[in-house]
Amino acid sequence: MVLDKKQMIQSMNVSSYFCPTKVFMGVGAHEKIKEVVQQFGCKRIFIALDAALLQSEFYASIQKLLDESGVEFAVFTDIEPDPSAHTVEKAFGVCAQHQATVLLAIGGGSTIDVAKAVAILATNGGRIHDYEGIEKFNIPPLPLIAIPTTAGTGSEVSGSCVISDTEKNLKMSIRHASLNPATIAILDPLALCSLPAHVAAHSGIDAFVHAFESYISLQANLITDAINIQAIELLASNIRIFVADRTNLQAGLNMLCGSALAGMTFGQTGLGNVHCMARFVGANYHLSHGLSNAVCLPHVARFNLVARPEKFARIAVAMHQSIQGLSEQDAAQSAVSAIEQMCSDLSIPKRLRDVGATPELFDEMAQMCTQANYNRWNPRHTSTEEFRQLFDQAY
Repeated sequence: MVLDKKQMIQSMNVSSYFCPTKVFMGVGAHEKIKEVVQQFGCKRIFIALDAALLQSEFYASIQKLLDESGVEFAVFTDIEPDPSAHTVEKAFGVCAQHQATVLLAIGGGSTIDVAKAVAILATNGGRIHDYEGIEKFNIPPLPLIAIPTTAGTGSEVSGSCVISDTEKNLKMSIRHASLNPATIAILDPLALCSLPAHVAAHSGIDAFVHAFESYISLQANLITDAINIQAIELLASNIRIFVADRTNLQAGLNMLCGSALAGMTFGQTGLGNVHCMARFVGANYHLSHGLSNAVCLPHVARFNLVARPEKFARIAVAMHQSIQGLSEQDAAQSAVSAIEQMCSDLSIPKRLRDVGATPELFDEMAQMCTQANYNRWNPRHTSTEEFRQLFDQAY
């Protein structure tokens, strides 16, 4: 059958890709901070800092660089995991009082997300609740320099930040692909050296899930595929080494780059059932985002395999599985086996019951998963009943 020009155009999906963040990477990359603040003409900077780093050599080095640059800074450290809108309000108050013109975030995803939210409020006003959803603000936030100290969320380059609404017991996602990523991201493995092993494992799996779900997403395209398969290989090849020794600088840099690559794509492709389920697992059972994803990952991977066997087979190759002579289905299954082995090697609990979950809320959680509409992105359409079955299987 020969298609005419009009039919050919109608049969094609037009997609796009871009990343507005400038990235510096490498051992000692944090020393670029001096050059960056000079480029911004910055005299007053607001720092959102993970409290655990307050007495660290890494932060002391950054303080010294800022002092040498003549920059006055106000520091905010009162940031909890899954930060709340109340925390954002407090941080914004400090930033506004200091009259900062640039923000610097040093920490994991929670710290960077708070800084993103403050940057939005500084130029757009209102409450962070006003900007929940996609492109709900149009004034560029204050410039943000982000230095991740976990290799997990990719928040430094992603177009989203997640803030908890504690009154409604839900997480608000504020998304803007062009305006929400940090202006500058600095990926320095020296920032990871003091990371606890379990945090390294959970955040590393979170980064893997970003790449994995973005790769198999209904909205994936040729460019995001290329980026994500590289991210999967970097993360799967280095996560065990990194968790075993966070002072392994090459493994740390590889993890940071893998996390950032996935962060550059998932805001544009969307994610899938792992993140959908993990949203409500984390909120209802008070688990970290990374651990919630890690427990759900193998069960959802097995469920989604039938929808993308060819991509699962490619994932198996990226995870260094031998698939020579295997059928596509068997090669795809080897990817699921590799994921299960990775989680086992990192001591990820196998079941929701192992992290304190109970099944009483599963019906309600399944309905909330359906309402969240990740079927826009997840490769296998999932009904409320199927979500309930997934929770049961994970339990």
